[in-house]
Amino acid sequence: MGTKYSSLEELRRKKELLKKEVTEIEELITFDNTKESLSAFTNGFTDKYLKEEIKPDGATSISLNTNEIVKEFSNSVKDTVLSRNAVYGFAKSDTGMNLVENALKIGAVTFVGNYARKSLYNTSWKKKAIGLALIYLAPIALKYVREKLEQYQRNRTTSSLEQLI
Repeated sequence: MGTKYSSLEELRRKKELLKKEVTEIEELITFDNTKESLSAFTNGFTDKYLKEEIKPDGATSISLNTNEIVKEFSNSVKDTVLSRNAVYGFAKSDTGMNLVENALKIGAVTFVGNYARKSLYNTSWKKKAIGLALIYLAPIALKYVREKLEQYQRNRTTSSLEQLI
């Protein structure tokens, strides 16, 4: 305490200022206004993720602003994961190709299944016959197409190896 004061009155003024500052800090710490207190603790980081809601009885409550959180998350995912190079690298990888193949298979099965279900519930007997044919004949046709594609892939691989030799 190397500071010397010229009068007792000056010391009392400094004491009052310090008391006011301490009470302001205490008000922040006691969470009378939760959003303001969190803002002070986090230096404003939580401001956009929290929103104050006034209840019918007049009390205020703090809730998460989920729209802002989702927006922030989607922007970060879009910027980091879905960059052009990342998507291109993922598409070239075996995992990416398998994922695309499985997605196409699931999409085709879903499309055919939905069309068959709608056809079965139709009043026209022709539509019902188409629905039944899709249910019983589509798996056989898809299996046949898959076998032909696998055979073509094997032939192409074999011819590529023959050309290398």
